[in-house]
Amino acid sequence: MNLNENALIVLKKRYQRKDSKGRTIETPEELFERVADSIAKADEVFGEKPAAVEKTRKKFLTLMTSMAFLPNSPTLMNAGSTLGQLAACFVLPIEDSMESIFETLKQTALIHKSGGGTGFSFSRIRPANDVVHSTAGISSGPLSFMSVFDVATETVKQGGTRRGANMGILRVDHPDIEAFTKSKNDLKRYNNFNISVAVTDEFMEACENDSQYSLVNPRTGKVEKRLKAREVFEMIAHSAWLSGEPGVIFIDRINRDNPTPELGEIESTNPCGEQPLLPLESCTLGSINLSKITVKGKIDFNKLKKAIHTAVHFLDNVIEVNKYPLEQIKEKSRATRKIGLGVMGFADMLISMGIAYDSDEAVKTAEEVMSFVDTESKTASAALAKKRGNFPAYKMSIHDNAKKPDMRNAATTTIAPTGTISIIAGVSSGIEPLFAVAHSRHVLDGRKLFEINPQFVKATKKAGIYSDDLVNKVATLGSVQNIAEVPGDLKAIFKTSHDIAPQWHIKMQAAFQKYTDNAVSKTVNCPPETSREDVENIYLSAYKAGCKGVTIYRYGSRETQVLNIGTEETDESRVAPRARPVRTKGMTERISTGCGKLYVTVNFDEKGMCEVFAQMGKTGGCASSQIEAAGRLISLALRSGVNIDSILKQLIGIRCPSPAWQSQKMVLSCPDAIAQVLKNIANSDYVENVPVMGVCPECGGAVSHQEGCLVCHICGYSKCS
Repeated sequence: MNLNENALIVLKKRYQRKDSKGRTIETPEELFERVADSIAKADEVFGEKPAAVEKTRKKFLTLMTSMAFLPNSPTLMNAGSTLGQLAACFVLPIEDSMESIFETLKQTALIHKSGGGTGFSFSRIRPANDVVHSTAGISSGPLSFMSVFDVATETVKQGGTRRGANMGILRVDHPDIEAFTKSKNDLKRYNNFNISVAVTDEFMEACENDSQYSLVNPRTGKVEKRLKAREVFEMIAHSAWLSGEPGVIFIDRINRDNPTPELGEIESTNPCGEQPLLPLESCTLGSINLSKITVKGKIDFNKLKKAIHTAVHFLDNVIEVNKYPLEQIKEKSRATRKIGLGVMGFADMLISMGIAYDSDEAVKTAEEVMSFVDTESKTASAALAKKRGNFPAYKMSIHDNAKKPDMRNAATTTIAPTGTISIIAGVSSGIEPLFAVAHSRHVLDGRKLFEINPQFVKATKKAGIYSDDLVNKVATLGSVQNIAEVPGDLKAIFKTSHDIAPQWHIKMQAAFQKYTDNAVSKTVNCPPETSREDVENIYLSAYKAGCKGVTIYRYGSRETQVLNIGTEETDESRVAPRARPVRTKGMTERISTGCGKLYVTVNFDEKGMCEVFAQMGKTGGCASSQIEAAGRLISLALRSGVNIDSILKQLIGIRCPSPAWQSQKMVLSCPDAIAQVLKNIANSDYVENVPVMGVCPECGGAVSHQEGCLVCHICGYSKCS
């Protein structure tokens, strides 16, 4: 196998088996052998002889070790292990009763413990302040129960390899929709949730007509009030403009494509929004690496066909050998046998073909490739059905009985996030543009490693412009668009996600959605100057283009302070720092940094923290003056009444070239060290696991918003997994 350094780091940290002392006990090759062995054994259930099973095992192993296809993370982690839970995504039901809510909470904990992510619709829960007959009290509403699920998720650690992740959905016609829409404007809330509004066709029509729509109490089925649809739509867009959430899912469109409507209505998706599921269903996902099926700038469709058929066989086998966390989930999942075959490395494929991502030719290529994947995945599923039988709920599927084709799986295609597995494969994530043409990575001894797109290296060497200076520039900027020596033809094909205009993100998502059974995980990246009206237009464009949902992220929006609109500062309202008393009390804490030992003194007056001094063990120089300046400004802010969490937000995550470790935690810089001391002394509940200033909380690398989530391209950290 040809694995780069990042791939080896991610495999060792997250996938390779370890002993009771945390020592790695398998090689990358042994990992893939373990997975291939385990998944191929499902053939025995269908009467295959040992020689045929061995042939299947070799096909699976070759497909994975060539990086032409990789399954979702739980399959790589758990296949062949005692745990054996191989599915990535689940949807659980929540009814309007304490019994249902806390039964689902228990189920959620079991799924998170096994490495899966969960989605819920809270739409059946009666609104806040509604009547509770059994106690003569009032309801606390769906948001309060979301908080319970959020805390429970924070508590459950998934075997040290994956964090719990949730999708919280509320219908746009629920009476609490306004509070839900604004709930993540406060970045401290619901950090283990992505949230989306389930938008109906009726609501979208009311928006276009500038008319009202009804909010319906789910307990009584009665209309509680009517709102102007346009105002709610603007509220959703405004919150997304502020914080990137909520996303929207077009729930009626999703249900029109529900392959088994007689089994129930789809109400929710998995955490990244690409997998709509019935309550208690799960889905098995995997992605074909498109960068591996291009030869001399052309798509090798024969090679792609073989990969698709082997991948469908693999994913159907996963359903068979999976050890489901709950018996009800096993029954539901095997009734429909949904699989989600998707793609990764699409941006790399376009580059190898000399096609710009933001072009009609790229959109046409997307449709051509995904149409082929969809058609061949169904051909492969039909071939399996002839050997193994149709999926058990086949008679309840949407096809006309007279013309119904054989089908082993109720659904076959999904464009899922590939954040971690694309690092293993060394390619771009899913159908996203490049994250960066190059970026730098700091290692523990203070060295800086530059990681640059190999196709860019090849192209610039061919153009005669490759140099160390160019690599430094690209790594610093991430993009090549403002580098003079890069010619226009290379600028066109080496665009990053933030170089692509939002309308092209939507066009690309719609192109893949056209030939995808389930949905498409994609983030529409927007520049900082994007307006609220722009966000509204993106939502409308996604709806009209046939997307099943949309997530936007305005660059920098999570890192900026939310301003109060309509308030004007006067001389009287300006804050002056309180005077420092003659005597203060305090403490000094030592913390290790990449520059040496830092001694941080925090003093208190009668109103709380009032000043901070910091001194490096070795004095003098620019670093010491900067540390002194930071202390003075922090002191000024404290005596001016600035909340400690606001100070922490500005300091935590600032990076320098020399990070260090202390108490099994990375200290990224001297300002970061001061912030960590302040947090400890203040006993602040500031949430550090939300990356600040674009920094990964695990490795200090760069993070980006893509595929409906926040991911690190160095260590594989994902907020959604």
